[in-house]
Amino acid sequence: MNFDLDDDQRAIRDAFARFVDERVVPQAAALDEAHAFPRELFLELAHLGLFGMRYPESLGGSGLSLPEFALALEEVARGSMALAGAAAMQSLMGTKFLQLLGNADIVERLFKPALTGARIGAICMTEPGAGSDLGGITTTATRVDGGWLLRGRKTWITSAPVADFFTVFAKVGGAAEGKLTIFLVERDFKGLVVGRAIHKMGVWALPTSEVAFDDCFVPESHCLSREIGDGEQHLRKTLAEIRVITGAMALGVARAALDEARRYASERVQFGKAINRFQAIQFKLAEMATALESAVHMVRHAAWLHAQGRPHHKEAAMAKLHATETAATICDQAARVLASYGYAMEYPVQRYLRDVRFTLIGGGTSEILKLIIAKEVAS
Repeated sequence: MNFDLDDDQRAIRDAFARFVDERVVPQAAALDEAHAFPRELFLELAHLGLFGMRYPESLGGSGLSLPEFALALEEVARGSMALAGAAAMQSLMGTKFLQLLGNADIVERLFKPALTGARIGAICMTEPGAGSDLGGITTTATRVDGGWLLRGRKTWITSAPVADFFTVFAKVGGAAEGKLTIFLVERDFKGLVVGRAIHKMGVWALPTSEVAFDDCFVPESHCLSREIGDGEQHLRKTLAEIRVITGAMALGVARAALDEARRYASERVQFGKAINRFQAIQFKLAEMATALESAVHMVRHAAWLHAQGRPHHKEAAMAKLHATETAATICDQAARVLASYGYAMEYPVQRYLRDVRFTLIGGGTSEILKLIIAKEVAS
């Protein structure tokens, strides 16, 4: 199986690499330290076509496949994991269900403007008592005249403070035995409350907060589910894509960390020579490069399977598990190569080390992924 990039894929990768080198890298540290949503860069990514890459040309997208999308996000994450996280939310999780299930008005008024960055989307699944356990979701939707009333609390909602609309997973029929159903809530709907910001150890420029639904009225037109209770089915179809792109973002930050470790090791002089002449450092760099190469192949393999329409859920879980754990190790090892400077805020390695943990959580924790893989292997 050949994972060499074709001419179009190389062009996409190179275009986003240039953008990252020229526009993102020079600003990444300042944006992070300001805890500011990177709106200008976000709009520039929209202009480059990132948000519409995975959507049909008839809707304003470019109709590309998952391998191209993953390549683009890998480059963005190399420059800023916060920007990559915002872009991933906008390009997939925040807009996917509008494209799949939204009516003509929703597509024209919200989905298409989202591809240009004029509207920002978010997805609301996680709750204080329910993360990986979808059955533990307690947010409920009750039918009323003309629509639904949503009641409940969500947490860890990426982009919530800047979002214009929210895709919400809630149970119809009660919190205990209800059926998971998908709703669309717009920012100005009465009863929607964007709550306190969550202060994180990393991705500081990516705003995250709690969201509450206090008898939030949602019109019938904004029940996205075709059938009550089809929410989990639709979500599971998207999870493999989420895992592949999370793995791709992990590759990006790992590459940045390895590049910084190599650069530093070639310049730092101890005992009369650059430290990259010492075998201890050479071995670290060799192990990091080898681990990264293996992770690249696993992510590309899973993306290729998806593009071919072949079974890929196990491979996506494996790719996400291996790429994110590998990236976390590479960022740690890079910090060790820099020694005390790996602990200094003036060097980017400390940011990579903090930001990479973002990829360990989204799309399923490593422990959940191992359960999924084990079940597939045992069957």
